Amino acid sequence: MPLSAKFVVSQVHSLPRAHGATPALAWTAGAHAAAFDGAGITAAAAAVREPLHILRGRDGGIGVGRDGVLGAQTDATAWPLLGLLPPLYPEWLGDRSFQEVHGTRHAYIGGAMANGIASAQMVIELGKVGALGMFGAAGLTPARVEAAIDSIGQALDPLGKPWGVNLIHSPAEPSLEDAIVDLFLRRGVCRVEASAFMAMSPAIVRYAASGLHRDAEGRIQRRNFVIGKVSREEVARRFLEAPSAKILNALVESGRLTREEADLAAQLPVADDLTCEADSGGHTDNRPLPVLVPTILRLRDEIVARRGDARTIRIGAAGGLGTPGSVAAAFALGAAYVQTGSVHQSCVEAGLHPRARSMLAKAGMADVIMAPAADMFEMGVDVQVLKRGTLFAPRAKKLYELYRAHASFEEIAAEERERIERQLLRNDYVSAWASTRAFWEKREPAQAERGERDPKHRMALVFRSYLGLAARWAIDGVEDRDSDYQIWCGPAMGGFNRWVEGSFLEAPEARTVAQVALNLLEGAAVVTRAQQLRSYGVPVPAAAFDFRPRPLA
Repeated sequence: MPLSAKFVVSQVHSLPRAHGATPALAWTAGAHAAAFDGAGITAAAAAVREPLHILRGRDGGIGVGRDGVLGAQTDATAWPLLGLLPPLYPEWLGDRSFQEVHGTRHAYIGGAMANGIASAQMVIELGKVGALGMFGAAGLTPARVEAAIDSIGQALDPLGKPWGVNLIHSPAEPSLEDAIVDLFLRRGVCRVEASAFMAMSPAIVRYAASGLHRDAEGRIQRRNFVIGKVSREEVARRFLEAPSAKILNALVESGRLTREEADLAAQLPVADDLTCEADSGGHTDNRPLPVLVPTILRLRDEIVARRGDARTIRIGAAGGLGTPGSVAAAFALGAAYVQTGSVHQSCVEAGLHPRARSMLAKAGMADVIMAPAADMFEMGVDVQVLKRGTLFAPRAKKLYELYRAHASFEEIAAEERERIERQLLRNDYVSAWASTRAFWEKREPAQAERGERDPKHRMALVFRSYLGLAARWAIDGVEDRDSDYQIWCGPAMGGFNRWVEGSFLEAPEARTVAQVALNLLEGAAVVTRAQQLRSYGVPVPAAAFDFRPRPLA
């Protein structure tokens, strides 16, 4: 069926009548009889790939016909036709330009989860089913990221499947952010998910502007695509507007951009895709999706209208998307695409130990809590983590409170210091600093040097080491540290677990990202179709909105 059919919906609540004559068109059943009962309507709603006919019953009620033929009402077996619904495919959910620009089958992103939890294998499996996977590069060395790029590229590039890598804002480590962008440009990574940005850094501007050129028709074309992730208007604005002249000029002067690239970048937003991150795992402002998406859509429209630019800027949705209903709701809000994270983390391809994935599979909607972030500890930034089965969050919060209240570790009361060394560091403070210093001497020597000079910064680095290792222990499945696991998780995980109860996806060892993605999208199409029928006046039962997981090809 041509794509245009998606947009052709004929809704005729009252077809023309002549002096009380019957409607001009009527429907006669084929393989399926007209459905006016709950079970029949539910079955029709699930048949999303078939056209549906809205029928007037003998008693004035409204029902549904699945196949059959249309014609004049000539006998008593024909049903008066009230309206038509064309097929609805999961591939048609969202803004089709997302698939056209990025080369995907679905308007669906598997979001990046740090430390390789969104693994190379996860990206590959999502790519194979037509979704866009993002490798979780945050927290990894450039060498580890490059190895993942090799693996993903070898698997997906020959298939013509798109993929991307995370670029996380690292205000405390700008040299690392630059090194990762150097790697992306050298290796031809043409899609990044930009997360945790509060302002545009030279690194992300350089990435977005590199390779900008005009085509034969004079239109500006990108080589590199930034998919920004935001939860605040002021940050969204920075992605939706052109980079500052100050940053662009500095990049030209340093030889990192050509003057032509900078001039073209000054005419474009930093990102053509912007994901509204609502209440989610990891870095989050806990915003409700029904408030966040319309707000950012309105901001986008205002900026585009003021600029007078016809360029399409897509707004996507993330956070809380763990069931077909929530995915359908995101598309109904106007999201061009959806992005999931927490629910993929419980899948077999995730770079997380089975022990931690089992903990996620038991989580309920309320089993999450905010805790200090390792990468932005001194700034007081929090991340959302799993609460059930781990003591990480209260312990991490205590460390932050102590850091705020004291100028050095030595100022902390002796009893509290002993508890930290025994329970959290499992080492004396001097030895903990020695190993922390060794880490930073390899990663960013300036941090180690500052720690030697500044006892408060030294304390921050040691406390951050606990936070960072807590995430590593969950990835490696360190058994005697399970009470300290830091597992990033949003409330979507609880909704997903409730949805898959009793299905083939209930056991964590049976969860694959392909089946999770396909079931969420198929279910979202069914829910959307059920809502369409209800808007026509069909008495759609609750069961029609309850799509159950099933193995999908």
